[in-house]
Amino acid sequence: MSILSEEQAKAILDKVLALSQADECTATLSGSVEGNIRFALNQVSTSGIVSNAQLVVQSAFGKREGITTINSFDDASLERVVRRSEELARLAPENPEYMPALEKQSYRPSPTFVQATADVTPEQRAQVAAASIAPCKDAGLIAAGFLQDNQSFFAFANSKGNFGYQRSTNMDYTCTVRTEDGRGSGWVSRNTADFSRFSPGDDIQVAIRKARDSAEAKALEPGKYTVILEPAAAAGLISFMMFFFDARQADEGRSFLSKKGGGTRLGEQVYDPRVTIVADPWHPEAAVMPWDQQGLPREAHPIIKDGKVEYLQYSRYWAQKQGKRAVGQPGNLIMSGGDKSTAELVKGTQRGILVTRTWYIRMVDPQTVLLTGLTRDGTFYIENGEIKHPVKNFRFNESPVIMLNNIEELGKPIRISGDESPFVMMIPPMKLRDFTFTSLSDAV
Repeated sequence: MSILSEEQAKAILDKVLALSQADECTATLSGSVEGNIRFALNQVSTSGIVSNAQLVVQSAFGKREGITTINSFDDASLERVVRRSEELARLAPENPEYMPALEKQSYRPSPTFVQATADVTPEQRAQVAAASIAPCKDAGLIAAGFLQDNQSFFAFANSKGNFGYQRSTNMDYTCTVRTEDGRGSGWVSRNTADFSRFSPGDDIQVAIRKARDSAEAKALEPGKYTVILEPAAAAGLISFMMFFFDARQADEGRSFLSKKGGGTRLGEQVYDPRVTIVADPWHPEAAVMPWDQQGLPREAHPIIKDGKVEYLQYSRYWAQKQGKRAVGQPGNLIMSGGDKSTAELVKGTQRGILVTRTWYIRMVDPQTVLLTGLTRDGTFYIENGEIKHPVKNFRFNESPVIMLNNIEELGKPIRISGDESPFVMMIPPMKLRDFTFTSLSDAV
């Protein structure tokens, strides 16, 4: 079995620590069961279940570290992986930024596990695929999508007595709907810890409508426009920006949060006063593990409050060097908003562009967090509060820092998990002025 109970996991970790001859030893044990179904051209193409578990052992002699991984947990295998990690540690050069193993910590469990998701069956996955495909076939459209559900556990222990164990569940769904001639494309995605709250029949209608409505796209001149970014479109830009909240980057002058001449912008008004983003491992809609990858306990705290920067992330090494307290790196981003849906934001817009999705986002200038990327899967022109017609996709050059200073209105946040983002996010749709489109794209 890939899912071990707390008792089973602790028994293996205790054996590893008992075998260790190193100055310090940290062992991490994790496992998952992932179910999936993929469909394309209106038919299921693959489905399956992937089960896996692994043990990672980190040994240290002074500031020399060695790390090994194994997926067999019998006594002989445990002996072998521990000895190998010690051999590698003795051969390794000293790490000048090495930090000793954590002392015993206190972790408050977070609600990351939902039984309904752990119990998902192949039949339920097939029903999701059928609920996605059938309406598209009836409408003369073509569906392609992917559903993945997983349950997992994570446990760790070290030679200083620290121990943690927790289970979690997650579900990701995405579906792209195209017209038969390939000129129209719609897209929808959902991320949740609770499969029972997922309704593919409702979601697929959004993608169907966008696919139909985007088929006769007209070209608009690039330039600065009022835009409404759906939550999925905004999430990629915001999560990219969060990588620059690292305290060391800011202290060393390598961040948009660095001050000229030294110091950081902590406490300064950097964004529109309506921007508030917090981290909260226990948020009922977006709970995450109560520790980060280093085993540091996470805390609920503001990152940006009323537009002011309230938090910078300190690694254990940099916190020690700077005389600061290190807390666990955030695992989620909860952004405040209003009560309106995307459709209601559209109704209140005289002229603008609705963006379903942004993708292929890349860095242009780290000092300003200037990003470039493309719109896709449904971009529409708004006039007098109505969707008038689809428009060809754009390449954009925009900084989320500037973007979050150009807010007209924020809608109701929903849960999003970006393709390349390490965060679970609650992000609102947002109406923004002067969003910069630099060129057109022929892709749909």
